[in-house]
Order: sequence, then structure tokens, then C-alpha cells
Amino acid sequence: MRSLAARMSVMSGEGALSVFARARELERQGRSIIHLELGEPDFHPAEPVNEALKQAIADGKDRYCSVAGLPALRQAIADYLGETRGLSVSPANVVVAPGCKIALFFALMALLDAGDEVLYPDPGFPGFASITLGFGAVAVPFTLSARNQLQPDLDEIAAKITPRTKVLIANSPSNPTGVVYHDEVQRQLAQLAVKHDLVVISDEIYARITYAGPYLSMMRYPGMQDRTVIIDGFSKSFAMTGWRLGYAVAPLKIAAALEMLAVNSYTCVAEFSQYAAIEALKDRGNATPRMVQQFAMRREQFVRDLNGVPGWRCQSPAGAFYAWVNIADTGVSAEEICRILLEDAGVAAIPGAAFGSAGADYIRFSFASSRETLREAVDRIQAVSSAWQKTTV
Repeated sequence: MRSLAARMSVMSGEGALSVFARARELERQGRSIIHLELGEPDFHPAEPVNEALKQAIADGKDRYCSVAGLPALRQAIADYLGETRGLSVSPANVVVAPGCKIALFFALMALLDAGDEVLYPDPGFPGFASITLGFGAVAVPFTLSARNQLQPDLDEIAAKITPRTKVLIANSPSNPTGVVYHDEVQRQLAQLAVKHDLVVISDEIYARITYAGPYLSMMRYPGMQDRTVIIDGFSKSFAMTGWRLGYAVAPLKIAAALEMLAVNSYTCVAEFSQYAAIEALKDRGNATPRMVQQFAMRREQFVRDLNGVPGWRCQSPAGAFYAWVNIADTGVSAEEICRILLEDAGVAAIPGAAFGSAGADYIRFSFASSRETLREAVDRIQAVSSAWQKTTV
């Protein structure tokens, strides 16, 4: 058999899914596992969303449909972004996709030639670098460090821009850190993008899950309307992870390219799920704010409890539902601690290096679980903490 394409050797998987696989294996052996590894809300879609899906199927809405998405859904997304982010976009700028990952994948595919450079956050979502490398482009990390409160370092980013730099990826609120980029940071990122003619891919999947102040999209800054691609979807804000519904909002030229890629791949997103998505965006019962309110209470409890674990330090995230824990003071690697947590305590978490080398001294936990479950998880962690306390005495 001939060898695989060279791109396969430079792409990587996701640490969260690897840990999840081992956790499920332990469960099959009869072990009790608390799953804090996956970024999946423990809520489900609001009942009107499910009813809209059932009605769409009953009405025969199971046909091929518009490649870029149902016109009604694209209009609903444009209206939603106006209401929740103060953005003025046309339905023509919206392309619906079967999940955010494919929207991100196609955005990078549409923009990158071999040798182009992409600036991306480290630590950050693993797909940023993996997809970039798969297209023969160059992934250039910029560090989110504790000394800068995990905010993008503007001087570092400016210094790394070269004539080959084409794309800057922003992710606020951040996976895995939970940091929300400051207004002034985003303003200066926008200025760099305009100055150097960069396209900004703004991963805004956690935009509705913030705990202080209104969310500010990258698209709102001067000069960014025509150079920003927003990646968003229904998985996090509407607890619709398994529905695989995402979308991109892009300048018309890029939106047309995304539609062309859709024509050559998935053809269209399932018609009936798009009708349900329209209902989700209406959120008549305020399901999203109520879910975020629960996350806020969990955040307060979980961060406080994690800071009581010997050798651990965790700052309270401003968005998303992740606790980013610094374990450097333990003197034990994050990988070893995560092994102990899973194998000995039955708590699944992700070593920070899975999100980039800058995350080596961290562990990511999802707090998208009940307060009772989170409390039990910390009790289990405390019970095995002697394994790394021994190294500090």
C-alpha cells in the first residue's frame, strides 16, 4: 500500500478525547469516573427546541436544502448577533456548517496557501495548529502566560508578524484558560490586523458564557468588519453538542469560498436540525442565561475548592466553563497528576500541554457538572493529593 499524505504526519488529535477514551475503558471495568475532561454542558436543549425538531420531521423537513443554510436560519443568526453582540451582519455573510470544527477547518482551507503563517494562542484549542499544519502552512504560537494574566502579549504578537503572516486566531472566552480578552487588548489586536492586512479568525463559541460585563466581539472594532471570520455554534450556549451545528460569519468573498467548500463536501446541514436551531436562537424561556447562572455558581464553588488542594493555584475564569489550574508548586508533572487523578481517584482531567507547550504546568477541568459532582471530585482529589505532597516536603 502506498504511504498516506504527508499532512497526516503533522496533524494531531485532542488530549480530551484520549482521556475520555481511557475513562470510558475504566468505566467498563466497573470503576466510578467523574468526567471533567470534556467541554460538554450537562444541560440539554430547551424543550421548545426538541419540539421544533419533532415538528420539522413530522412536516417532512428532511430534504436537501440551501448549501449555506436555510435562509430563515441565516437571518435568525444575523438577528441574534445583532441582539447579543451589537453586530450588523447580513444573512449573506452567514454559512451554516455541521459543527464549529468544520467551519474552522474550511475557513483555514479557504485562506491558506503552503508557507503562509498563522498566529494562534498557546495554550489554545489543539485544532488551531493541527489544521494549519495540515494545509502546509506555518503555525506560529503566541503565549498566554500568567505574568500577563493569560491575556495575549501584544508586543510578542507584533514581533512575530512577518510578510508571510496571513491569519491571526483569537479565542475569547478562551479554551482552555477561561480568559476573556480585555477591550484594549482586542482593540490593539484589531489595529495590528489592519496595519498588516491580516484576517482574524475569532473563535466565539463561548461568547454567551461570560460572568462579568457584556461580550465584545472582534468584529466590532474599526476596520474589522471586512477582515473577521467569526466561528460560533450551538454546542456550548444552547447545550446542543451532539447536534453538530455551527456557523461562520465572514466577509462575502470568504463566505462564498466556504459555500464552495460545502458544495464539495457535506452539501448541506440536516434540514430538520436547522429548524430546531431557529427555535434555539429565540430562547423564549431564557434557557441560556439560566444555564450561565448555574455555571457561575459552580465556578465560585469549584475554584475555591481547587485552591484548597495542596500545591494548586487557580484564578477564577471570566468566561467559558473551565478551571485552569497551575500545579507547578507540586513539583510533579501535569501528566503524572492527571494519571493519578484518573487511575486512583476516578477523576478525568486534561494535562495542560495538550493545549500547547505553554500549558505544561497546568491542568484543565470542566465545571460543566453539578455542584454535588464537583464537590465529590474535589474530595477525591484531596484523598490522593498525598501522592504529590510528598515531593514538596
